[in-house]
Parts: sequence; structure tokens; C-alpha cells
Amino acid sequence: MMDQAELERSQFECAKKVVQKDCFEKVELIGGIDLAFENLAENPTRAWACLVVVELKTLKPVYHKVVDGVVDFPYIPTFLAFREMPLMLRLYESAEVKPDLYFIDGQGVAHPRGCGIASHFGVETGEPTVGVAKNRLIGYYKELDQKRGSYSYLSYKGKVVGAVLRTKDNISPVYVSVGNKVSLNTAIELVLKTSIYRIPEPTRLAHNYLQRLKNEKTSLYR
Repeated sequence: MMDQAELERSQFECAKKVVQKDCFEKVELIGGIDLAFENLAENPTRAWACLVVVELKTLKPVYHKVVDGVVDFPYIPTFLAFREMPLMLRLYESAEVKPDLYFIDGQGVAHPRGCGIASHFGVETGEPTVGVAKNRLIGYYKELDQKRGSYSYLSYKGKVVGAVLRTKDNISPVYVSVGNKVSLNTAIELVLKTSIYRIPEPTRLAHNYLQRLKNEKTSLYR
């Protein structure tokens, strides 16, 4: 394992390669990637990664895939990519359907060193990615209205690094940031278009699928 200074250097280098503009002609299929762990407190531990691809027009799933493996990098805040990326890359490489853009459960450029897991994955694969996180990692923002579609830009060290977006009336917002090869405004628009509940459908369905799978797998060992 690299020491922390090396990990930080790797993230700073990654941040330099992030492209914050739309690098695609159209988006018809959006993929959502999420991970689940057999035991979050243990290291190493068994883990599963799931990709669900939905059609933007209907929000119906058209493809899903799961891979499993052993994760042996410890959980360290702001270094999530080093723990989860190996399994995510295996999932990406083995998927028979490649969406036009990926939602990743985590941060993109809204990260202390400008390269959260969504950016890391996007830079590594060359794919357009958006970070959709449930919690804020950095930055400040103005309070937003309780109505669906309300948003406020997230700022950090004088720069806009993302947006806080209300995807459903009177529900806690999500934190949207550029992963790679997409503009922030397009990222906001696509997250809102794919959200029926708080979490957009691609990552929500991936999460739900993994929870069912994890429950089935762990019940086999009881």
C-alpha cells in the first residue's frame, strides 16, 4: 500500500486530467454503479459491485451485472477510490453493455484534492461520469427551497465544485459533482431527469439489487 502522501499525489494528478465539459453527442443510456460489503468494519472483506443501466427516456433498467471479490484496502475518508476502484474496474471491463454516462455513488471533483471516486473512475476509464453523493464532503452552499428541482452551487476555496440538488419535495438533497467529461449543468439536469425518489434510478436500483443479493448470500452462511 502506498503511503498517504503518495495517495494524495495520485489524486492531485488525477484532478489535472478531469474534463469538466460535455464530451458526448447524446445520452440515451445511463449506468449506475454501487458497492456493498459483507462487513464494513473488517479488512479484508468480501464485496460486490453492481452496474445497472437504465434507458433515460423511460427510466427502465435494460441491463445489470454484478461482480464480487475481496477488498483489502482499508476504509480511509477521502481515499475511497483506492478501496473500491479495483472491483469497479473489473465490473466495467466485464460489462457487455456500456452506457453513455455513469453515475457513481460518491464524489467527483467535490473532493479536497479534486478527484473523488467518480472522477477517478472517469479518468481511469475515459468515460463520462457524475458523482452523486448522499452526504457533503467539502464546501458550503446557500440553503435551497424544499421543492424538487431546487439547487444551490457548492463552493470550496472560492471555486464551484458541485451542486446541492433537491430531487424530491421536502426530502434531503443529493450532492452532485462532475466526475469527468461532463459539465456541471448537464450533470444536474441528468440527475434530476433520472430521479423519482431521492437517489437517481441508476444508482438506486444498483443499491437495491446489492442489498437483496447481500441478504441472500449472508443467509446461506447462517
